[in-house]
Amino acid sequence: MANDMIEVMAFGEKIRQNLEKVIIGKQKTLLLTIIGLLCEGHLLIEDVPGVGKTMLARSLAKSLGCSFKRIQFTPDMLPSDVTGVSIYNQNTQEFEFRSGPIMAQIVLADEINRATPKTQSALLEGMEEHQITADGVTHKLPEPFMILATQNPIEYEGTFPLPEAQLDRFLMQIDLGYTSLEDEIRILELQQLRHPIQTLEAVAGVTEIQHIQDLIKHVHVSNLIKEYIVKIVRRTRDHPDVFLGASPRGSLGLFRAGQAMAALLGRDFVLPDDIKALSSNVLAHRVIVNPGARLKDITARKIIEEIVYSMEIPTGNQKYSDQ
Repeated sequence: MANDMIEVMAFGEKIRQNLEKVIIGKQKTLLLTIIGLLCEGHLLIEDVPGVGKTMLARSLAKSLGCSFKRIQFTPDMLPSDVTGVSIYNQNTQEFEFRSGPIMAQIVLADEINRATPKTQSALLEGMEEHQITADGVTHKLPEPFMILATQNPIEYEGTFPLPEAQLDRFLMQIDLGYTSLEDEIRILELQQLRHPIQTLEAVAGVTEIQHIQDLIKHVHVSNLIKEYIVKIVRRTRDHPDVFLGASPRGSLGLFRAGQAMAALLGRDFVLPDDIKALSSNVLAHRVIVNPGARLKDITARKIIEEIVYSMEIPTGNQKYSDQ
Protein backbone atom coordinates (compact mmCIF):
# COMPACT_ATOMS: atom_id res chain seq x y z
CA MET A 1 0.00 0.00 0.00
CA ALA A 2 2.87 2.39 0.79
CA ASN A 3 4.24 2.05 -2.75
CA ASP A 4 0.78 2.78 -4.12
CA MET A 5 0.60 6.04 -2.17
CA ILE A 6 4.05 7.05 -3.43
CA GLU A 7 2.71 6.47 -6.93
CA VAL A 8 -0.33 8.65 -6.24
CA MET A 9 1.87 11.38 -4.71
CA ALA A 10 4.15 11.37 -7.75
CA PHE A 11 1.17 11.58 -10.11
CA GLY A 12 -0.38 14.48 -8.20
CA GLU A 13 2.93 16.35 -8.03
CA LYS A 14 3.65 16.16 -11.74
CA ILE A 15 0.11 17.32 -12.60
CA ARG A 16 0.39 20.18 -10.09
CA GLN A 17 3.77 21.29 -11.42
CA ASN A 18 2.48 21.26 -14.98
CA LEU A 19 -0.63 23.24 -14.08
CA GLU A 20 1.49 25.79 -12.22
CA LYS A 21 3.14 26.75 -15.51
CA VAL A 22 -0.19 28.39 -16.38
CA ILE A 23 -2.08 28.89 -13.09
CA ILE A 24 0.20 30.96 -10.86
CA GLY A 25 0.03 31.07 -7.05
CA LYS A 26 -3.07 28.90 -6.56
CA GLN A 27 -1.71 25.79 -4.86
CA LYS A 28 -4.87 25.03 -2.86
CA THR A 29 -7.12 25.37 -5.91
CA LEU A 30 -4.87 23.08 -7.93
CA LEU A 31 -4.87 20.51 -5.11
CA LEU A 32 -8.68 20.55 -5.02
CA THR A 33 -8.82 20.23 -8.81
CA ILE A 34 -6.57 17.16 -8.73
CA ILE A 35 -8.68 15.70 -5.90
CA GLY A 36 -11.77 16.18 -8.07
CA LEU A 37 -10.08 14.37 -10.93
CA LEU A 38 -9.01 11.42 -8.76
CA CYS A 39 -12.52 11.13 -7.29
CA GLU A 40 -14.07 11.11 -10.79
CA GLY A 41 -16.03 14.15 -9.67
CA HIS A 42 -17.13 17.43 -11.26
CA LEU A 43 -16.15 20.94 -10.14
CA LEU A 44 -18.14 24.16 -9.94
CA ILE A 45 -15.80 27.16 -10.19
CA GLU A 46 -17.47 30.32 -8.93
CA ASP A 47 -15.39 33.47 -9.27
CA VAL A 48 -15.15 36.87 -10.91
CA PRO A 49 -14.09 37.21 -14.58
CA GLY A 50 -10.43 37.14 -15.56
CA VAL A 51 -8.93 35.06 -12.74
CA GLY A 52 -8.22 31.95 -14.84
CA LYS A 53 -11.31 29.72 -14.62
CA THR A 54 -11.22 28.80 -18.33
CA MET A 55 -7.43 28.45 -18.33
CA LEU A 56 -7.63 25.98 -15.45
CA ALA A 57 -9.94 23.69 -17.45
CA ARG A 58 -7.85 23.95 -20.63
CA SER A 59 -4.60 23.40 -18.75
CA LEU A 60 -5.96 20.32 -17.00
CA ALA A 61 -7.09 18.79 -20.31
CA LYS A 62 -3.69 19.44 -21.94
CA SER A 63 -1.80 18.10 -18.92
CA LEU A 64 -3.76 14.86 -19.04
CA GLY A 65 -3.71 14.45 -22.82
CA CYS A 66 -7.52 14.32 -22.77
CA SER A 67 -10.02 15.57 -25.33
CA PHE A 68 -11.46 18.96 -24.43
CA LYS A 69 -14.69 20.70 -25.40
CA ARG A 70 -16.08 24.04 -24.31
CA ILE A 71 -19.79 24.80 -24.04
CA GLN A 72 -20.57 28.52 -23.94
CA PHE A 73 -23.97 28.61 -22.23
CA THR A 74 -26.48 31.23 -23.38
CA PRO A 75 -30.22 31.72 -22.70
CA ASP A 76 -31.21 30.54 -26.21
CA MET A 77 -29.40 27.19 -26.02
CA LEU A 78 -31.35 23.94 -26.32
CA PRO A 79 -30.57 20.61 -24.64
CA SER A 80 -29.64 19.16 -28.04
CA ASP A 81 -26.91 21.82 -28.33
CA VAL A 82 -25.26 20.05 -25.39
CA THR A 83 -25.97 16.36 -25.96
CA GLY A 84 -26.18 16.21 -29.75
CA VAL A 85 -28.90 15.50 -32.27
CA SER A 86 -29.93 12.81 -34.76
CA ILE A 87 -29.90 13.95 -38.40
CA TYR A 88 -31.48 12.07 -41.30
CA ASN A 89 -28.94 10.96 -43.92
CA GLN A 90 -30.59 10.80 -47.32
CA ASN A 91 -27.83 8.60 -48.76
CA THR A 92 -28.16 5.85 -46.18
CA GLN A 93 -31.83 6.63 -45.41
CA GLU A 94 -31.03 6.37 -41.72
CA PHE A 95 -30.73 8.75 -38.81
CA GLU A 96 -27.16 9.51 -37.74
CA PHE A 97 -26.25 10.80 -34.30
CA ARG A 98 -24.13 13.95 -34.32
CA SER A 99 -22.60 14.14 -30.88
CA GLY A 100 -22.65 17.39 -28.92
CA PRO A 101 -19.77 19.00 -27.01
CA ILE A 102 -20.50 16.93 -23.90
CA MET A 103 -18.89 13.96 -25.68
CA ALA A 104 -15.39 14.81 -24.47
CA GLN A 105 -13.22 13.77 -21.54
CA ILE A 106 -12.80 17.26 -20.04
CA VAL A 107 -15.80 19.55 -20.60
CA LEU A 108 -15.84 23.24 -19.73
CA ALA A 109 -19.41 24.42 -19.07
CA ASP A 110 -18.70 28.14 -19.28
CA GLU A 111 -21.14 30.48 -17.49
CA ILE A 112 -23.46 27.55 -16.86
CA ASN A 113 -26.04 29.68 -15.06
CA ARG A 114 -26.79 31.66 -18.23
CA ALA A 115 -28.68 28.73 -19.73
CA THR A 116 -32.30 27.93 -18.88
CA PRO A 117 -33.00 25.13 -16.36
CA LYS A 118 -34.17 22.92 -19.24
CA THR A 119 -30.77 23.19 -20.93
CA GLN A 120 -28.87 22.87 -17.66
CA SER A 121 -30.71 19.61 -17.01
CA ALA A 122 -29.14 18.13 -20.16
CA LEU A 123 -25.99 17.66 -18.06
CA LEU A 124 -27.65 15.71 -15.24
CA GLU A 125 -27.52 12.21 -16.73
CA GLY A 126 -23.97 12.65 -17.97
CA MET A 127 -22.69 13.94 -14.63
CA GLU A 128 -24.14 11.07 -12.63
CA GLU A 129 -24.18 8.09 -15.00
CA HIS A 130 -21.49 9.02 -17.54
CA GLN A 131 -23.95 8.56 -20.39
CA ILE A 132 -26.46 10.63 -22.33
CA THR A 133 -29.77 9.73 -23.94
CA ALA A 134 -30.73 11.38 -27.22
CA ASP A 135 -33.84 10.43 -29.21
CA GLY A 136 -34.30 7.38 -26.99
CA VAL A 137 -30.79 6.04 -27.64
CA THR A 138 -28.17 5.89 -24.88
CA HIS A 139 -24.59 6.89 -25.64
CA LYS A 140 -21.67 6.24 -23.26
CA LEU A 141 -19.40 9.17 -22.49
CA PRO A 142 -15.61 8.81 -22.80
CA GLU A 143 -13.49 7.97 -19.76
CA PRO A 144 -12.23 9.74 -17.79
CA PHE A 145 -15.10 12.23 -17.84
CA MET A 146 -15.08 15.48 -15.90
CA ILE A 147 -17.11 18.68 -16.09
CA LEU A 148 -15.69 21.97 -14.88
CA ALA A 149 -18.49 24.52 -14.78
CA THR A 150 -17.98 28.24 -14.21
CA GLN A 151 -20.27 30.99 -13.04
CA ASN A 152 -19.92 34.62 -12.02
CA PRO A 153 -21.02 35.18 -8.38
CA ILE A 154 -21.70 38.92 -8.76
CA GLU A 155 -23.73 39.02 -11.97
CA TYR A 156 -27.39 38.02 -11.67
CA GLU A 157 -29.05 39.73 -14.65
CA GLY A 158 -29.87 37.21 -17.35
CA THR A 159 -28.89 34.21 -15.23
CA PHE A 160 -30.79 31.19 -13.90
CA PRO A 161 -29.79 29.67 -10.53
CA LEU A 162 -28.63 26.09 -10.79
CA PRO A 163 -31.24 23.55 -9.63
CA GLU A 164 -30.50 21.79 -6.35
CA ALA A 165 -30.31 18.43 -8.15
CA GLN A 166 -27.53 19.74 -10.36
CA LEU A 167 -25.60 21.45 -7.59
CA ASP A 168 -25.64 18.16 -5.69
CA ARG A 169 -23.88 16.45 -8.61
CA PHE A 170 -20.82 18.67 -8.31
CA LEU A 171 -18.26 17.11 -6.02
CA MET A 172 -16.84 20.47 -4.97
CA GLN A 173 -17.23 24.18 -5.41
CA ILE A 174 -13.90 25.99 -5.71
CA ASP A 175 -12.63 29.47 -6.47
CA LEU A 176 -9.37 31.03 -7.62
CA GLY A 177 -9.52 34.60 -6.32
CA TYR A 178 -7.10 37.39 -7.13
CA THR A 179 -3.37 36.72 -7.08
CA SER A 180 -0.78 38.35 -4.85
CA LEU A 181 1.27 41.32 -6.09
CA GLU A 182 4.32 39.14 -6.82
CA ASP A 183 2.27 36.47 -8.62
CA GLU A 184 0.47 39.03 -10.78
CA ILE A 185 3.80 40.53 -11.84
CA ARG A 186 5.00 37.02 -12.71
CA ILE A 187 1.88 36.49 -14.84
CA LEU A 188 2.75 39.63 -16.84
CA GLU A 189 6.30 38.38 -17.38
CA LEU A 190 5.23 34.87 -18.44
CA GLN A 191 2.71 36.17 -20.96
CA GLN A 192 4.86 38.92 -22.46
CA LEU A 193 5.64 36.94 -25.62
CA ARG A 194 3.04 34.15 -25.63
CA HIS A 195 0.66 32.38 -23.31
CA PRO A 196 2.25 29.47 -21.37
CA ILE A 197 -0.63 27.17 -22.32
CA GLN A 198 0.61 27.19 -25.92
CA THR A 199 3.67 25.18 -24.91
CA LEU A 200 2.01 23.04 -22.25
CA GLU A 201 2.49 19.31 -22.85
CA ALA A 202 0.73 16.22 -21.55
CA VAL A 203 2.40 14.56 -18.55
CA ALA A 204 -0.11 11.71 -18.06
CA GLY A 205 -2.35 9.44 -20.08
CA VAL A 206 -5.80 7.89 -19.78
CA THR A 207 -4.53 4.50 -18.58
CA GLU A 208 -2.44 6.08 -15.82
CA ILE A 209 -5.33 8.34 -14.70
CA GLN A 210 -7.70 5.38 -14.39
CA HIS A 211 -5.05 3.40 -12.50
CA ILE A 212 -4.54 6.23 -9.97
CA GLN A 213 -8.31 6.68 -9.62
CA ASP A 214 -8.54 3.02 -8.68
CA LEU A 215 -5.70 3.23 -6.15
CA ILE A 216 -7.32 5.93 -4.02
CA LYS A 217 -10.42 3.78 -3.52
CA HIS A 218 -8.31 1.48 -1.35
CA VAL A 219 -7.26 4.21 1.11
CA HIS A 220 -8.39 3.13 4.58
CA VAL A 221 -11.22 5.06 6.25
CA SER A 222 -11.85 4.00 9.84
CA ASN A 223 -15.32 3.62 11.29
CA LEU A 224 -14.66 6.67 13.47
CA ILE A 225 -13.92 8.79 10.41
CA LYS A 226 -17.00 7.46 8.60
CA GLU A 227 -19.12 8.38 11.60
CA TYR A 228 -17.43 11.80 11.74
CA ILE A 229 -18.30 12.43 8.07
CA VAL A 230 -21.93 11.41 8.46
CA LYS A 231 -22.39 13.45 11.65
CA ILE A 232 -21.11 16.59 9.90
CA VAL A 233 -23.49 16.05 6.98
CA ARG A 234 -26.46 15.21 9.17
CA ARG A 235 -25.90 18.31 11.27
CA THR A 236 -26.38 20.46 8.13
CA ARG A 237 -29.92 19.07 7.93
CA ASP A 238 -30.77 20.07 11.52
CA HIS A 239 -29.11 23.49 11.58
CA PRO A 240 -31.62 26.29 12.40
CA ASP A 241 -30.28 28.54 9.61
CA VAL A 242 -30.53 25.84 6.92
CA PHE A 243 -33.59 25.31 4.73
CA LEU A 244 -32.18 22.22 2.97
CA GLY A 245 -29.14 20.29 4.18
CA ALA A 246 -26.62 18.14 2.33
CA SER A 247 -27.72 14.80 0.90
CA PRO A 248 -26.10 11.34 1.33
CA ARG A 249 -24.29 12.13 -1.91
CA GLY A 250 -22.53 14.83 0.11
CA SER A 251 -21.37 12.21 2.63
CA LEU A 252 -20.02 10.04 -0.17
CA GLY A 253 -18.31 13.03 -1.78
CA LEU A 254 -16.58 13.93 1.49
CA PHE A 255 -15.59 10.28 1.94
CA ARG A 256 -14.03 10.05 -1.54
CA ALA A 257 -12.37 13.47 -1.34
CA GLY A 258 -10.84 12.51 2.00
CA GLN A 259 -9.35 9.37 0.46
CA ALA A 260 -7.87 11.37 -2.43
CA MET A 261 -6.36 14.04 -0.15
CA ALA A 262 -4.81 11.43 2.14
CA ALA A 263 -3.27 9.62 -0.84
CA LEU A 264 -1.90 12.83 -2.36
CA LEU A 265 -0.25 13.58 0.98
CA GLY A 266 1.35 10.12 1.03
CA ARG A 267 -0.95 8.39 3.54
CA ASP A 268 -2.97 5.21 3.10
CA PHE A 269 -5.47 6.27 5.76
CA VAL A 270 -7.74 9.31 6.24
CA LEU A 271 -7.36 11.71 9.16
CA PRO A 272 -9.98 14.04 10.67
CA ASP A 273 -7.87 16.97 9.38
CA ASP A 274 -8.49 15.79 5.80
CA ILE A 275 -12.24 15.92 6.36
CA LYS A 276 -12.08 19.30 8.11
CA ALA A 277 -10.04 20.80 5.27
CA LEU A 278 -12.48 19.59 2.60
CA SER A 279 -15.87 20.02 4.30
CA SER A 280 -16.53 23.57 3.14
CA ASN A 281 -15.69 22.90 -0.52
CA VAL A 282 -17.64 19.63 -0.65
CA LEU A 283 -20.74 20.62 1.32
CA ALA A 284 -21.37 24.39 1.13
CA HIS A 285 -22.91 24.40 -2.37
CA ARG A 286 -25.29 21.60 -1.34
CA VAL A 287 -26.74 23.63 1.54
CA ILE A 288 -29.60 26.10 1.06
CA VAL A 289 -29.61 28.85 3.68
CA ASN A 290 -32.87 30.20 5.12
CA PRO A 291 -33.90 33.63 3.73
CA GLY A 292 -33.80 35.11 7.23
CA ALA A 293 -30.24 33.90 7.75
CA ARG A 294 -29.17 35.33 4.38
CA LEU A 295 -30.39 38.74 5.52
CA LYS A 296 -27.98 38.45 8.44
CA ASP A 297 -25.14 37.72 5.98
CA ILE A 298 -24.92 34.09 7.10
CA THR A 299 -23.52 31.99 4.26
CA ALA A 300 -23.42 28.25 3.70
CA ARG A 301 -19.63 28.27 4.11
CA LYS A 302 -19.92 29.96 7.50
CA ILE A 303 -22.47 27.36 8.59
CA ILE A 304 -20.24 24.46 7.52
CA GLU A 305 -17.23 26.00 9.26
CA GLU A 306 -19.29 26.47 12.43
CA ILE A 307 -20.47 22.85 12.33
CA VAL A 308 -16.96 21.47 11.79
CA TYR A 309 -15.50 23.72 14.50
CA SER A 310 -18.09 22.60 17.07
CA MET A 311 -17.93 18.90 16.17
CA GLU A 312 -16.02 16.55 18.45
CA ILE A 313 -12.94 15.27 16.62
CA PRO A 314 -12.44 11.46 16.55
CA THR A 315 -9.40 10.28 18.49
CA GLY A 316 -7.30 7.17 18.17
CA ASN A 317 -4.88 5.70 15.64
CA GLN A 318 -6.69 6.09 12.32
CA LYS A 319 -4.11 3.98 10.51
CA TYR A 320 -4.67 0.79 12.45
CA SER A 321 -8.21 1.07 13.79
CA ASP A 322 -10.83 -1.22 12.24
CA GLN A 323 -8.19 -3.18 10.35
